[in-house]
Amino acid sequence: MDILWHLYYKLLYFVNNPQFLQSFFDNRFYLILLVVILMRFKYTTYRSMWLSAMVNIPGTFLHELMHYLVGALFNARPCNFTLFPKKNENGDYVMGSVGFRNVTYYNAVPAAMAPFLLLPIGFYINRHILPVMTPTFFNYVLYVLLQTIIVENAIPSSVDFKVAGMYLRGVIMYGALIFLYLLYV
Repeated sequence: MDILWHLYYKLLYFVNNPQFLQSFFDNRFYLILLVVILMRFKYTTYRSMWLSAMVNIPGTFLHELMHYLVGALFNARPCNFTLFPKKNENGDYVMGSVGFRNVTYYNAVPAAMAPFLLLPIGFYINRHILPVMTPTFFNYVLYVLLQTIIVENAIPSSVDFKVAGMYLRGVIMYGALIFLYLLYV
């Protein structure tokens, strides 16, 4: 048993060695490798609905929370909030959802595209929180995991895009607003 503890401390010393950490943090290959490993781990959980739900709940919560908050802000009147998987009529599983009672031309696009608001949160974490974190291997893996969850769940689903496109008048209105914003910024 002593040999296992000895190996554990040697490994801990190696991964927290400042020279190793600097080379690890500065090499984007390791970052990409870590993200791919995390995503592969996530996809292996898809064989079990409940294991998959457990792995996806943090991101699903963030995704659905954005729908809920923006829907409430734009008077879409959120009426339900679910995080646990349900089977839809196609036989696929829906990981979470938010229902609305008042979807109209002026709130369909913002409520449906609300998960995009997670991207500035991820950017803020990258810009302001990562630099003050103690540079350890564990903190870096935690950072990559958190950013992977945020960025992956910032992408609206195909159902979200369908809801956003339900009202042509709303799509044109928000498209014009975005165009004007980009034109004058």
